[in-house]
Amino acid sequence: MSASDTASSLRLAAATVAYGEKPVLEGLDFTVPRGLFTAVIGPNGCGKSTMLKTLARTLRPRAGEALLDERPLGRWRPKAVARRIALLPQDPVVPEGITVRALVGRGRHPYHSPLRQWLPGDDEAVAAALEATGVQRIAERPVAGLSGGQRQRVWVAMILAQGTEYVLLDEPTSFLDVAHQIDVLHLCQDMREEGRTVVTVLHDLNQAARYADHLVVMDSGRIVASGTPADVLSEELVDEVFSLRAVVTADPQSGTPLVIPRRRED
Repeated sequence: MSASDTASSLRLAAATVAYGEKPVLEGLDFTVPRGLFTAVIGPNGCGKSTMLKTLARTLRPRAGEALLDERPLGRWRPKAVARRIALLPQDPVVPEGITVRALVGRGRHPYHSPLRQWLPGDDEAVAAALEATGVQRIAERPVAGLSGGQRQRVWVAMILAQGTEYVLLDEPTSFLDVAHQIDVLHLCQDMREEGRTVVTVLHDLNQAARYADHLVVMDSGRIVASGTPADVLSEELVDEVFSLRAVVTADPQSGTPLVIPRRRED
């Protein structure tokens, strides 16, 4: 990252986003915390994925703005956005017959032009991403034949190779076993430590509290709380937002909030 990157910003300003006639986000203000690993949590259908897609320019607000460096995202060229913001959606489509190395290499496409399809440094970026995600040994295998956990690591490797300052991941741990979920969360922390800003939609409250620096809690298309896990997660909030009666105590390993559902009453 260059020194000029320190002044960059990504935010929503009074953004209203709708599918058809029904608004999912209405007048939402949100500034992505720079240099942190932020987890967005909330019940299904509350607008978490919609917010991420709007920040990545995949969706455009019906009213209000999505702004990168205070300039509306709609006024940026697509490749310029892709050099700054990477989005991994919930169900990315694997191109037929593509190998791991080739898919990771697609992360370099925002830097290419019709006359320059591969640039100095691209090989190094791909190799570093393969190593960081532990998939270098399967680099020549077809992605379609991989397990779910391996495939998710490959997608994260592609995001790493893209080299953006903002990384947006929509439910990257879904459908993975516990060990692979933790691996992905560690990768998120690694990206944060490298200076990137990471925003991830998560469903597991305890994973969000343990691994993220910052939590954003959404409900019914609005942000109801944000801050450190210790500041945000309370028994009252968990009950109100998730309709879950729980005890919130300290995780014995990390000291972060630990949500323990109460025993069902007879």
